[in-house]
Amino acid sequence: MEDKEVKMEAVSVKDAVKPEKTSGKDENKDEVAEMTAQIAELNDKYLRMAAELENTRRRAAIDVETRARSRAMSVAEKILPVMDAVQAALKHSPDDAGIQSMARAMESAFEQIGITKIPAVGEVLNPTLHNAIQVVAVENGAKPDTIVEEMQSGYMFGDNVLRTAMVVVAK
Repeated sequence: MEDKEVKMEAVSVKDAVKPEKTSGKDENKDEVAEMTAQIAELNDKYLRMAAELENTRRRAAIDVETRARSRAMSVAEKILPVMDAVQAALKHSPDDAGIQSMARAMESAFEQIGITKIPAVGEVLNPTLHNAIQVVAVENGAKPDTIVEEMQSGYMFGDNVLRTAMVVVAK
């Protein structure tokens, strides 16, 4: 028999083909990215809902304030004729202590509620606050467009005109 020479190569464990573990890492990275996207989406939804809730609260507070102001103005408008009657009685009987007391009480109540009288005599006509019902010739050095007499008092509730003052204006 013939001797055959056999060549042998040394093989090591280090030379073995390593299985790819990158597919697991990629899978984890994909899962992390997906969860991060879900967290961002949920956070966005949460912030939008919180903002919507805050806007709803603000609108509700404004609505409540508007309705309360509207009711107060309605009540104030109904009280104005009473004040007119007291003022007329005071002009008719200026020395009557009872009428004077009632006028002071009404003025105090108006002040506490926030109803103020619109200044008229001596003021320049302001169509927003005054209703000129008569025009007279300039007398006693009065300037044109100046109010010389108040026929009916005007009142404001805060910044809103409840009723314009009926006035006589110098022309």
